[in-house]
Amino acid sequence: MAQRQNHNVQPIKDSIILKQVQDTLLNNFKAGRRNYTIFQFGKATLLRVSDVLSLEYSDVFTESGVLKERAHTKDQKTGKPNTLYLKPLEKDLIIYHDYLKEQGIKSKWLFPSSTNPDNCITRKQYYKIMDKTGDLLGLNYLGTHTMRKTGAYRVYEQTKYDIGFVMKLLNHSDQKSTLSYLGLDEVTKEAVLDEINFG
Repeated sequence: MAQRQNHNVQPIKDSIILKQVQDTLLNNFKAGRRNYTIFQFGKATLLRVSDVLSLEYSDVFTESGVLKERAHTKDQKTGKPNTLYLKPLEKDLIIYHDYLKEQGIKSKWLFPSSTNPDNCITRKQYYKIMDKTGDLLGLNYLGTHTMRKTGAYRVYEQTKYDIGFVMKLLNHSDQKSTLSYLGLDEVTKEAVLDEINFG
């Protein structure tokens, strides 16, 4: 069941729906601030969900709690080193840091489990959160890849369809998988072609 749904995960292309998803993650769960920050992190760094969830606090913050400018990680799937530019997340991460402090949550993990802070939240737990968010909003295409796909789609759109740049960010080796990852179907291709002046 989860496999089938995961297979149909699409990027959120509509900014209004994106805002609804963010608001639901933030306000409809006990650990809403954490769930929202995970989503924002995955969207802005284009990391796979397993790489986001396995981040340690020290990857992102200094010992005294100052946000680093960059985080250096290793891609679990490919083993490639990754440098994450954190400036686009500055506001969200500072708010999240204050939330951890206020709640008295101390963990080596950036995104600890709410039941046991000695562990990070699992991919399965985050899938359930995204699935519940989809149920609440009547959306059937949300899953653990939503944040990465949404981030990739927004970069693609805002760089005026620079597929090469998106490929690099996703660590993809061929354009075809990137286009498919972005959920670029015939309708989207035609919408893009409508905007082009062929002279």
